[in-house]
Amino acid sequence: MSNWKRVLLIITGGIAAYKSLELIRDLQRRKIAVRCILTRAGAEFVTPMALAALSGDKVYQDIFSLTDESEMGHIELSRDADLIVVAPATANIIAKMRAGIADDLASTTLLATGKPVVIAPAMNVRMWEHAATQENIGVLKDRGISLIGPNEGDMACNEFGMGRMAEPSKIVEEITTFFSVRAGDTTPRLGARNGVLSGRRAVVTSGPTHEAVDPVRYLANHSSGRQGHAIAAALASLGAETILVAGPTQQPDPAGVTVKNVQSAVEMMAACQAELPADIVICAAAVADWRVANPPQEKIKKERGKNGNKTSAPPVLQLEENPDILASISTLKTERPALVVGFAAETNSVIEHAKSKRISKGCDWIVANDVSPGTGTFGGGHNTVHVIDGDGVEDWPVMSKEKIGFRLAERIAQYLETFS
Repeated sequence: MSNWKRVLLIITGGIAAYKSLELIRDLQRRKIAVRCILTRAGAEFVTPMALAALSGDKVYQDIFSLTDESEMGHIELSRDADLIVVAPATANIIAKMRAGIADDLASTTLLATGKPVVIAPAMNVRMWEHAATQENIGVLKDRGISLIGPNEGDMACNEFGMGRMAEPSKIVEEITTFFSVRAGDTTPRLGARNGVLSGRRAVVTSGPTHEAVDPVRYLANHSSGRQGHAIAAALASLGAETILVAGPTQQPDPAGVTVKNVQSAVEMMAACQAELPADIVICAAAVADWRVANPPQEKIKKERGKNGNKTSAPPVLQLEENPDILASISTLKTERPALVVGFAAETNSVIEHAKSKRISKGCDWIVANDVSPGTGTFGGGHNTVHVIDGDGVEDWPVMSKEKIGFRLAERIAQYLETFS
């Protein structure tokens, strides 16, 4: 285990603390060692014995323990880790982190560390939405603290809303993405704020768009948003101020990224324009080419006669073209981004169509991929892409979408260092 990454997991007092057991197990399966700090409130939900059995390490609880401080003090606890994860992160610990309060082992360790920190918030929806919590979260983000979640769903208190802790699988995915970008890469990237893209501003679009047919139905596609979200996470980990304009997806918000949620192509266009100027724009969203002109405000009903037979023909949908976000940004006369990257999702003649798209849209690069049935690209975890620029075509092997995101981010960083 000497070459394993090391996570210091701080478990605070919320019902979601039980998920820490699964989180520890899954991290160790990825060869990530876990050492735990358990708060007094956290111990009401999980036992030190269970945590020690799964982590294979001592569980630290008391800052005033002479034995613990002599063997592994709070300063050394933070220094020995590659990454500090607070899961669950209650409203209380978040407020302490914002205010710099150090009244127990967990808060003292967080105040004393210089390592990357990520929190997985978990609390009642009203606590999450409270102005104090949102202000605290904003301050922590500005300080470089990364967030995973929270999610929307049913609460233990029988309420529904935002505040559920992200599932352990999603937390593990975020951690492993930043830890293992390339084979042999030993540099943790989560929460990076002084990386090669520090001082740069990036806007990324991701996911599908939903174009209303009526208040109930919409036109859409199979995009999951996983690739666009992975790119946004990678840019943020290299230090870029990253804004993700996301269509409707089930993907968790990437750590360290500002997310603007939209539904339609028109909304996505307006959100992108509002975030300009930017140094980098990556249009990875699968934006619908067409939308219904003047969708009705009431559900379109099937007309049936007294005998139950249909008495009307299917409705005729009049379509109109959606705004072309990639072309609009690529052809800006003033404050055009230094680098504009588009995506081409094709089902045949992938490279040829992508080359034509790069020229017609006026963007700098096109990332082309095959989304034909059987490839598993839409909704899958892996992708095969071809990066097309003015110098030619660069073929990449099959990789996870997270690794593609980081490789693309590093290519962007190298380009900007060379040409701007």
